[in-house]
Amino acid sequence: MFWKTRFAFAAAGVTAIFSASQANAAPCSATFGAAFAASYSCNNLGTPTGVTGLLGGVAFLDNNTLLVGGEANGASGYIAQIGLTRDASNHIIGFSAPSTVYAPAPFIDGGLTFGPGGVLFATGYPNNTILQFKPGSHTPDKIISATGVASSVGALQFVPAGFGGAGRMKIVSYNGGGFYDATLTPDGVGTYDINATFTAQINGGPEGLVYVSGANAGFGVNSILVSEYGLGSVAAYDADANGDPIAASRRVFLSGLNGAEGAVIDPLTGDFIFSTFGGGNSLFVINGFVAPPNPGVPEPATWAMLIAGFGMAGASVRLRVRKVVMV
Repeated sequence: MFWKTRFAFAAAGVTAIFSASQANAAPCSATFGAAFAASYSCNNLGTPTGVTGLLGGVAFLDNNTLLVGGEANGASGYIAQIGLTRDASNHIIGFSAPSTVYAPAPFIDGGLTFGPGGVLFATGYPNNTILQFKPGSHTPDKIISATGVASSVGALQFVPAGFGGAGRMKIVSYNGGGFYDATLTPDGVGTYDINATFTAQINGGPEGLVYVSGANAGFGVNSILVSEYGLGSVAAYDADANGDPIAASRRVFLSGLNGAEGAVIDPLTGDFIFSTFGGGNSLFVINGFVAPPNPGVPEPATWAMLIAGFGMAGASVRLRVRKVVMV
């Protein structure tokens, strides 16, 4: 079991915005696993300008705007939005302006992603919650307990098209290390009731997760990348026919990290992006992945059509005390 310890920061209200300064990507010092070292590179964008406290989940609002959790794991947690700078090949190299506040998100953790109906979902730690924001909302429309997930949740993600279990919501428990399949039931007001069922045990203090195609170098089969906060690494798992990880297939993708947290795939390039909770509170970009077949952030209508494919899974509770940031 892994525990998180929240660090105290000087009070900086959720609405605070720092002075503008553009971050520039710099090579990071992490180490790739043997199967991946020749094909991928890692760049550190630094702390998103103006995002305060510990970083949480990350998601794309549009192709050039990133949502990032700030003041993660605290009552003052919030979601910031920040513009991105890309190079001639569309790879992200920095931030175009200071961040602004998108919405309050109490106790936001490593999960932040859009789902059916264009609803934005976020995980809350240590109170084991899932927050839901309807399209256009800048305050949570629904906060529910992650029923069935061992307290407390770490992150959540939806299985993309082309993978087994496409459209399903998956949830990980930070403390318990459990991986869960979740079913969404519309509640009649634009949000969802969620139940989760345990499907796999992966350990390592799992946080953010993304799906990567087997066409990418070193993978061979459709896979899941999991940010392992407790181990300071990112692990690669083969994905089964339901979009769940095959525990015995674990390989180290990237190690030597401090506080790996949220995770997202760049919709234009296929690059893997993750945040760190402590450990510099930075965003890292991993280049070398195959670009998506249909580049660009999905429209909300795409999620609406996928809703019929979503199932309900029992949720379990995971308990985690604030992460201890490794130095």
